[in-house]
Amino acid sequence: MIFPIKDYNPLERIRFQTVTVALIAACVLAFLWQTAAANPEEVFLLYGLVPGLLTGSAELGPGEAEVAPLVTILTSMFLHGGFMHLAGNMLYLWIFGDNIEDALGHGRFLLFYLLCGTVAAMAQVAADPDSVVPMVGASGAISGVLGAYLVLHPRTKILVLIFFRMTARLSAGVVLGIWIAFQLLSGTMDQGTGGGVAWWAHIGGFLAGMALIVPMRQKGVPLFDRGGTPEDRSGVPGPTQTTPRTDNHRPRTPGRSRIPDSGG
Repeated sequence: MIFPIKDYNPLERIRFQTVTVALIAACVLAFLWQTAAANPEEVFLLYGLVPGLLTGSAELGPGEAEVAPLVTILTSMFLHGGFMHLAGNMLYLWIFGDNIEDALGHGRFLLFYLLCGTVAAMAQVAADPDSVVPMVGASGAISGVLGAYLVLHPRTKILVLIFFRMTARLSAGVVLGIWIAFQLLSGTMDQGTGGGVAWWAHIGGFLAGMALIVPMRQKGVPLFDRGGTPEDRSGVPGPTQTTPRTDNHRPRTPGRSRIPDSGG
């Protein structure tokens, strides 16, 4: 298990990651709103993306309210199934989102994010078109951010926590390569079992991000770290050794939410 903590990749073209912070704030506010609702489950049913309603294979019961299924592609991106679901997604967006916003500019980054979330949602709908379980979560859109980061900065170093016991600086290519390999393996093994994670939303979003970053990036933004990594440009070599944690408390692994993580 590898968890990113931070990257070593300062901004070069924008002064501040305004859209990234705004997206995090929007997800946090939506989470506070949904948890304060009288019936949070109804929030998921109303604003989560239900594949069966989008494809027409399912219908609402008598007296159930409806939000247009196409609208829920957007609204579902800002809902989360629990605190750990929210925290994990926002951590990834905070670490990787700023550099993609830097490469695209503020406006195009917002468009890119929403497009990746939409493709992610459609990928999961295609994988399970008759599902009546609401999909919620930003991780499909954030998966697009990860895919873009892999294309732009594969050699940039990421500080990661490994099995909750040690830290290491690994290249983004290794970290994100492991991440997408795990999504593919899990999606294949989970196919047709009705698991609680929408793996194909992650995969679809990741591939969308890899594809979209190439035409959408600003002029002069190099691919694959061809302009050198930040460490290359600064001339400061980074450490390669791992550092064991000194505390004796092993964090508890959060349980899986029963609300699928669509990332959409």
